Amino acid sequence: MNALVPLPVLLPLCATGLSLAFGTRLKRFQRFISVAVLTAVTALSVILMVAADRQGPLSVHLGDFAPPLGITLVADRLSGLMLTVSSAVTLCVLVYSLGQGMTDRDKETPLAVFHPAYLILVAGVSCTFLAGDLVNLYVGFEIMLVASFVLLTLGGTGPRMRAGSTYVIISLFSSMLFLTAIAMTYAATGTANFGQLAVRLAELPIGVQTLIQALLLTVFAIKAAVFPLAAWLPDSYPTAPAPVTAVFAGLLTKVGVYCMLRTETLLFPGNRIGDLLMAIALASMVIGILGAVAQTDLKRLLSFTLISHIGYMVFGIGLATREAYGGAIVYVAHHITVQTTLFLVAGLIERRGGTTELTRLGGLARAAPMLALLFFVPAMNLAGIPPLSGFIGKLGLMRAGVADGGGWAWVLVAGSAATSLLTLYVVAKVWNLAFWRAAPPGQAAAGTVLESGDDSDDDTDAGPDRIPGTGDEGVGTAPPPAGQASAATLHGRAVTTTSRLPHPMVAATAATIAIGLAFTVFADPLTSYTDRTAAELLQRAPYIQEVLGR
Repeated sequence: MNALVPLPVLLPLCATGLSLAFGTRLKRFQRFISVAVLTAVTALSVILMVAADRQGPLSVHLGDFAPPLGITLVADRLSGLMLTVSSAVTLCVLVYSLGQGMTDRDKETPLAVFHPAYLILVAGVSCTFLAGDLVNLYVGFEIMLVASFVLLTLGGTGPRMRAGSTYVIISLFSSMLFLTAIAMTYAATGTANFGQLAVRLAELPIGVQTLIQALLLTVFAIKAAVFPLAAWLPDSYPTAPAPVTAVFAGLLTKVGVYCMLRTETLLFPGNRIGDLLMAIALASMVIGILGAVAQTDLKRLLSFTLISHIGYMVFGIGLATREAYGGAIVYVAHHITVQTTLFLVAGLIERRGGTTELTRLGGLARAAPMLALLFFVPAMNLAGIPPLSGFIGKLGLMRAGVADGGGWAWVLVAGSAATSLLTLYVVAKVWNLAFWRAAPPGQAAAGTVLESGDDSDDDTDAGPDRIPGTGDEGVGTAPPPAGQASAATLHGRAVTTTSRLPHPMVAATAATIAIGLAFTVFADPLTSYTDRTAAELLQRAPYIQEVLGR
């Protein structure tokens, strides 16, 4: 069973080579490779999750080098759950993008770069979840970030290049800070292996421990978009196409949360900075949701709710109890699926209504009842309406806060409740403006071109089909007949509204909703699993022994 541990990393990397080799010559085969590999990774992730739950942590030492010399990959309950949820979500997003026809339409590019970049992204995420030392954790981050640079800026339109530049600068800064933290850790302990660090860090002076802990937390907080290190996110994500934004918002920020959870439990037990983490969690919740209240663009609104709800996960990490860790893990799994779904729905709304600007939308509940349903279910889940999984995760965290009984814990319980109410207000505002009210006079009709190759920011020459406020505005071209939209591409080319949404896009969105609902239907097994996961994190010994190969 240990031999399966590296496959979630190796399979996407090998498939990337095949995808690049075939390029655009065999498009169907290229799509088949991507879907088949992600399906296999999802199945492997489930197997690893079940095996880790029954047998304990699994590991493989690549090259058969004894720790800490070689590369160690470890799958325990936490990494198994994260792998399973992330691989299932990335598979759904891939199907969505194929249905949108956005991966192979750039005739000016000799290679279809979406598939290779997407597969590399999956490999980087898997490597991060399985890494057994700081160096390979960094390598996983860099693999993931290089692919994200490509996906975020494909097409080279003005808004995407500006947003991508911001993302690149912030990511490079966090990478430099991460390298600094690794160098300091190695200088102080002589190792980067998690198992050895768990022992040797405790022997260091408290000041050195705190400095290393602060550096690592800062790096992971930037990755997770924790306030006040989240200012880059609302301007970076909304400009990208819906599938890219969905996988970034739903998954990449949770990689940062995973790293915070792993290092705080394994390397820095004792919760020395729990009060600071809870203060940051409260600020993230409140500032993020107030930012969402002020937005009128759906993608920016969802970006601010993302920042806000990261605070719930940091709340659990700050409490540092078994019940809190269990609630945080439930909420991480829930939020990956729900946030991804909502951004996919935002892409469907843009394709149907011509914009994500809420002031220019309306009447979608009558015009597209299926689309209304696809939005309503995850929106209520995000708000934490019982008995959905969002409610289960929030309830677990709030119960942990009440059980703790500390001053900051009670403040966070109150902040969590207020944030949930404001989240309900935010999604109700989206529902009223985009779905419930009558369509405004300026709403785009089916067949209206939203984007073109022109990425100029000058709006003075707007033609009749130009729609300001949609992101990459451009002069309209002759649209195809209504209901036969041109493909929305990752390359910034023409996007045409349509009254009939592609079935694969709808099916993929429904699949992510089904995953979120499965967390509700199987709430008891899920919470039991996360409780065992939290207990394993607090014990530390099984993970340490597996990493060290004992």
